[in-house]
Amino acid sequence: MLRLGHVQLQTNLLLAPIAGYCDLAFRTICREWGGVGLACTDLLSPQGLLRGTATSLDLAKTNDFDKPVGMQLYGSDPEIMAQGARWAVEHGATIIDINMGCPVDKVTKKDGGSKLLTDLPRTARIVERVVRELEKCPLDAAAWAARLGPGAPVRASAAPVPLTCKIRLCWHTADYDAGLACSPHLARALADAGVVGVTVHGRTTEDKFAGHVRLEGIARVVEAVGGRIPVIGNGDVRTPLDAERMIRVTGCDGVMIGRGALARPWVFRDTWAHLCEVGLGSRTGGTPVPPIPRAAEPTEAEKLATIRRFFDLMRAYRDDRYALFQINRRVSWFAKTLQRDLGNGKLESIKPFKEAVRNAKTPAEVHEALDRFAAGELRGGWEAHPEEAAV
Repeated sequence: MLRLGHVQLQTNLLLAPIAGYCDLAFRTICREWGGVGLACTDLLSPQGLLRGTATSLDLAKTNDFDKPVGMQLYGSDPEIMAQGARWAVEHGATIIDINMGCPVDKVTKKDGGSKLLTDLPRTARIVERVVRELEKCPLDAAAWAARLGPGAPVRASAAPVPLTCKIRLCWHTADYDAGLACSPHLARALADAGVVGVTVHGRTTEDKFAGHVRLEGIARVVEAVGGRIPVIGNGDVRTPLDAERMIRVTGCDGVMIGRGALARPWVFRDTWAHLCEVGLGSRTGGTPVPPIPRAAEPTEAEKLATIRRFFDLMRAYRDDRYALFQINRRVSWFAKTLQRDLGNGKLESIKPFKEAVRNAKTPAEVHEALDRFAAGELRGGWEAHPEEAAV
């Protein structure tokens, strides 16, 4: 298990705040499969939260099942970030996280995200101001019981919501290659300022999402903090074996999974079962929770039920228009797990199914496409395995 300040998580696996994907519906289906210790919202603009804009409020939406939940803020103004943190506390956050790792231009051009890696004095001011604000609004035992979810230890006294940060190795790849990455120094400074945990995406800002995660860079951060706060590794974790390798190579205390969950929301269940089997499910001590039994790959029927459930949750939590737009974007991720292996480097083509979902104009048409696929329709031909197609 993993402890962030006084918050004891039930596993050491976290769902990343995936921009554009990590809505309440997706967090719900990941939790329903099991193995999630903490799930994070999409990136939240504190200005949007404080103004009450519809987009920001939708991104921050949570409920009693969605616990414990991290709310991730991005920005560069210490006072606005502090007030955004207070808003998050007042609206159900179990953990507040500051984004210092997003490489996207629309965030960094406003001095947020990984741009904070280039201005450490400003970063320190933001963190110090947010910590002071959180200390002003501690939660009592009853509030903590509601935020930690069933089965979690209940606090007997008031305490503030903990603060974590998500960082990258540094901005310039040349700095990293020259041994000048800012992340080890920054992680120590964050611990000094009151941050209770740091997640490290093992790439530079210039890397964006290209190439491979640099595990040795995460290991340097682990070594630098010397066990003062937990370090969570992030990047290129798509399977249970990837998570095991992340922990063994870097020495990190937990693993955050992002894009690897988009096609397989059951990856947390499978990874937690595997980590418990190999003895890596409780690095930070505490009373172990029962491991999830090793389970077989979900059946086609279970995968289709997950897509249907996800679609219906999007309708319930938002509206039909949102659900239709999102299922159009996301059906390709889910479809990756539905293709049957035909042998000889060939996968069954399910392009007709994806097109039927994308062309659906009503929720009924989405359900009809799922029903037809379950009945053996909307399939045809074959396509090469990705590794075959690359040759």
